[in-house]
This record gives sequence, C-alpha cells and structure tokens, in this order.
Amino acid sequence: MAIIIAAVSMAVGTGNIWRFPRVAAEWGGGAFLIAVTVALLIWAVPLLMCEFLMGSRSRLGNIGAFRDFMGRKNTWAGGFMVVVTLGIMFYYSVVAGWCIRYFVVAATGGLVPDGEVASGTTFGQENWAAFIANPLETIGYHAVAVIFTTTVVYQGIKGGLERVLKVFLVALLVILLVLAARAVMLPGSAAGLRFLFVPEWAQLLNARVWLEAFTQVAWSTGAGWGLLMVYAVYARKNEDIAVNSGIIAFSDVLVGFFAAALVLGTLFAVAPTPEFADEALGSGNYGLTFIYIVDLIATMPGAWIISPLFFLALALAGVSSFIAMFELGTTNLMNFGFHRRNAAVVVGTLAFLLGIPSALSIDFLGNQDWVWGVGLLISGLLTALAILKYGVDRARAEINETSDIQVGQWWTICIRFIPVVFLVLFSWWIYQSVRDNPDTWWNPLETYSTGTMALQWGIVLVLVLALNRFLADRVKDGPMTKGDHDGR
Repeated sequence: MAIIIAAVSMAVGTGNIWRFPRVAAEWGGGAFLIAVTVALLIWAVPLLMCEFLMGSRSRLGNIGAFRDFMGRKNTWAGGFMVVVTLGIMFYYSVVAGWCIRYFVVAATGGLVPDGEVASGTTFGQENWAAFIANPLETIGYHAVAVIFTTTVVYQGIKGGLERVLKVFLVALLVILLVLAARAVMLPGSAAGLRFLFVPEWAQLLNARVWLEAFTQVAWSTGAGWGLLMVYAVYARKNEDIAVNSGIIAFSDVLVGFFAAALVLGTLFAVAPTPEFADEALGSGNYGLTFIYIVDLIATMPGAWIISPLFFLALALAGVSSFIAMFELGTTNLMNFGFHRRNAAVVVGTLAFLLGIPSALSIDFLGNQDWVWGVGLLISGLLTALAILKYGVDRARAEINETSDIQVGQWWTICIRFIPVVFLVLFSWWIYQSVRDNPDTWWNPLETYSTGTMALQWGIVLVLVLALNRFLADRVKDGPMTKGDHDGR
C-alpha cells in the first residue's frame, strides 16, 4: 500500500488540475478521453511496468538500473533520464511555490476583490501581474517549496516521505471530490460536463488529438520520468508490478476527470459569456489557473472557503510531485556513496539555485518546460530500449513472478511498438515547431524552437556520454551486479 500511495502522489500533480481540463475541452472532450485511455494502455502502463521492474530488481536509482539492465556501455541513458527529470524539477519548484503563494493569499482573504481594478483588466490579471513581477515573492515562495521538500526527504522514507505523502494524497482527493461535487451542482455546469464527456467523434481522426493525449499521459502519469523506478527501489520484493502499475496510471487519470469536472463545471456555470469561457480555455495553463479561475471563484457564493480549498489542492498536488523528483535526485546521489541527509541538502541547494532563473523569468520557465517536457518522450524511449536490450520475454516472465494478473503478449507488443510511437510523436513535435516558427525554428535562443531543444539535449548527451565510464564505475553495485543476474 505504501508504494501505491507514494506513486499515485507522484503521478497526481498540477498537470491533472490545470492541464488535463483545458486540453480535454480543447481536443474533443469524450474523444480525447478515448485517446487518453488508449495511450494509457499502450504507453503509460507498459512503461510504468518497465520502471517498476528496473527499480525493484536492481535496487538502484536510474543510473544504476540502466547500467544493470542495458549494460555498462549504456549507463549514460540513466544519466540522461536523471538530467531530464531534474531539469523539470528546477522549474517545477517555482510552480509549486506559485501554488503555495496562492493558497496563502486565498486563506487570508486576499483573493476576494475589495475594490476597483484598472480599466481593461480583471482582479485575477492584476493579482498575477503584481505577483510575477515581484522577485521577492517568486523567489521567496520557490524557497519555501524547496525548504519544505528538503526537510521531508531529509527525514527518510518512513519518517518523511510515507507520512507526508499519505496525508497529502488523502487531503487532495477529499478536497477535489468536495469541490467537484459543488461545481456540478451549480446551475449551468451541465454545459461544461457535456463539453468534457460527450465525444466529438470526428476528432478521433485528428492526429493532434492523439498527440495531445499521449503527451498528457506521458506528462501526467510519470511514465518515462524514472520516478517510479526510484520508488520501486524501496518497495517489497514481491510487490505486484502489473496491478500496481495499472492502479497508478488509471488513478492518475481518474483524478484528472474529477479535476476537469471541477474546472469546466465552474467555468461554464460562472463565466459571464461563452466568449469568456473560450478565452479562459485558450489562455494556457497559467492563465486558466491563476487568472481566470481566480476571477470566477471570486464571484461564487462561499468564495472565502472555495478559493483556499482549490489552491490548497493545487499546492498539495504540486508539492507531492516535487517531492518525487527531489527523491530521484537524492537516491541517485546515495548510489554514489552520499548519506541520505547530505544528498538531500545537495539536491535542495541545487534546486533552489537552479530554480532562480525560472522564478525571475516566465519566458525562461516556459523554455525549460518546452525542452524537458518533450525530453520525457526520449526518456520513455530509453526505458523501452533498456527492456528490449534486457529481453522483453525475460522481463515479462519476471513481472509475472509476483503478479496476480499475468501479463500477456500485449505487453511485449507494446514495448516493441513504443519506438514507433516515439518516432511519430517526436516527429510531430518537430514539425509543429518548424511550422509555427518558420524563420526561427533553428534559433537556440528562441523560447519555443527546435534549436533550443537540440542545443540543450546535445549538451546533456555529450556530457553523459563523456562520463559514461565514470558513472558505470562509481555507482554502487546492486543485487543484479552481485550475482542475481548477469548485469552484462
């Protein structure tokens, strides 16, 4: 049960609450949900099983697990995965800080307008603009998120992680259920629910719907992040890999459904005009959550309690996912001989310092989200390749050793098919980048360009390849390298 709580807390993050509702509404409602279900079955669940197996068998973090499953010459792949996830962590701590700040302000009544706002703006816009332009606040709340998480991970698995994540997950689910129930009872909320659950069947023929569904699943469930690989290190040896992986993936999407009912039900019930609702859905993750939702909740009866609860849920989701990324960095350092407490302090220091640029610049944060978010697809590909190198049938047999539900040939087919899925998704991302920026797609200084992805990935790839032997030699040995398996 502990591994399920930790892993679901890892998977359920801010993307469930602010991204899932917006993308589902934009790309076909029920058709998008069908595409998400397919993506779960052929991408997320198979990759989560891979990560679970690699972590539980090697008893090492990502670098050691890739060495033992893929061979010493390919240890660099684990290093690449670690850098991608930490790259996300360095700006995600800033986003977690935003969520904490909005909860604090809401809890003290600061998100209920008490006066006039400037012409042409709304209360939510003024509040967001004032906050994001204040480095003392953006860096300060970023520091709060880092200090809290460092303290939790510093105390270890039993004393810190399990205790905190159990409370966080239960509180998050209760709050979302209460707020979703409140939202669907609002007059006019049925329009939002129809928007979400009634399929636009023609959208299933739209390639962009499938791209968005696979991207959402990759981002939201944690498949390809390497986070479950790390949590599996501390799981019991007889954990049911197949069932647990399925529970994690589908629980994550179920939370997304509740969040979508909450956000879309509220949006369509309270929005003054349909144009306002459309504008909110097109405003991106930050605009929808920190501007439009603020404005909408402020007009609702009981805003004084609904607003703090909503942003408390967002803060709990953000911090629980941040804890998982932080633990990934800590566990990998421990594999190189660091004591947990020293490793936590090192990761916390790096998280604070390397998160400052994102705290100071929303454009820099957007760039990092673009580069490392797409980089997750590469990490997912590397995970599948590790299992292909290890032997898909051999891996499936080991998964079935501890699984109540036996994994069939569908899993083998999915793992072998993942490189094809990656090629399609990755090619589409590149195509979009070039199409949307025909004159600047190559420019590495542009926020959203192919050039900036290629440059940053290239630097990381050169570094991990150059350090491959060092990584393979210095990471400690686990059960596989001590004789349980050949380790190659």
